[in-house]
Amino acid sequence: MRKFVSIAITTMLVFAVGIANGQGYTFRVLANKGQNKVKKEGATTAVSLKTGATLSDGDELIASQGAYIGLMHKSGKTLEVRTPGTKKVSDLAKMVNTKSASVSSRYATFLANKMNEKEKPNYRARLNATGAVSRALAGDEQIQVLIPSQEAKVLGSKAILNWDTPEGMEENTFVVTVKNIFDEEIMKEEVTGNTIELDFAQEKMKNEEGLYIIKVAAKENMDVTSSDIGIKKLAGAEADEYQEGLSILKSEVDEDSPLNKVIYASFYEENGLIVDALTAIEEAIQMNPEVEDFKILKKDIIERNGIKIYKEEGEE
Repeated sequence: MRKFVSIAITTMLVFAVGIANGQGYTFRVLANKGQNKVKKEGATTAVSLKTGATLSDGDELIASQGAYIGLMHKSGKTLEVRTPGTKKVSDLAKMVNTKSASVSSRYATFLANKMNEKEKPNYRARLNATGAVSRALAGDEQIQVLIPSQEAKVLGSKAILNWDTPEGMEENTFVVTVKNIFDEEIMKEEVTGNTIELDFAQEKMKNEEGLYIIKVAAKENMDVTSSDIGIKKLAGAEADEYQEGLSILKSEVDEDSPLNKVIYASFYEENGLIVDALTAIEEAIQMNPEVEDFKILKKDIIERNGIKIYKEEGEE
């Protein structure tokens, strides 16, 4: 596990700021909804804006009616553009408070690097080479909970879990059971859809071991089920290993906006806290369900961490 000791943090921050400042762009596009365009510096015509694109000070952003453009500054701070019209990137940059952005710039760089990886032609081949393939369902298991198959660590006080069902399955009501390590049922809940939020702060969810065994089954056919999924809620010294870096990030970046949830997801993913990362992205989706790019970012995390590969349209 990564330890955020003082010397390591100081070195990391200096290094991260150096990378961020050395990047040849001002913003990267994290999310893009609408017929938006960008006019690059020196160009005579505007072109369609694409998610993942970089914007420099001399560029102009042209937002359409009903647009949503999520921008990540090179400092790691985020900015939403919702009003139509032409905006100079240099003017947008002035709206970003880049003070106290040392840790957030690190995770902006982490996210940018991951987006760059996906743009490479061998991205999918690299995923396959590193073992990121759909996990085979064992025995009669037909539901796949979308978290790492090994015991998953959770730092936050809640976890939003999703699951996939067999293609063509019409059942939409599920029973989620949570047990402790002594096989005692501590929670049983019926849900519609493929999502549940677990609140570890609830009295019934508290246990000294911090270990939870979760199973999802179709309500009308309890033989259609997931395997037992183990989650460990980190506490004490285990949690402290992550808290210093997280506390600094919280002092720099407010969690209230969907774009900032993406920055938090980058922190969690780099530290191997995949359930927390997926929870942060799911919160971004719930805050802005019309923005498809947040759903794509979620799928990227799932693929990168060997949980499942999503077939592109037309793939066998």
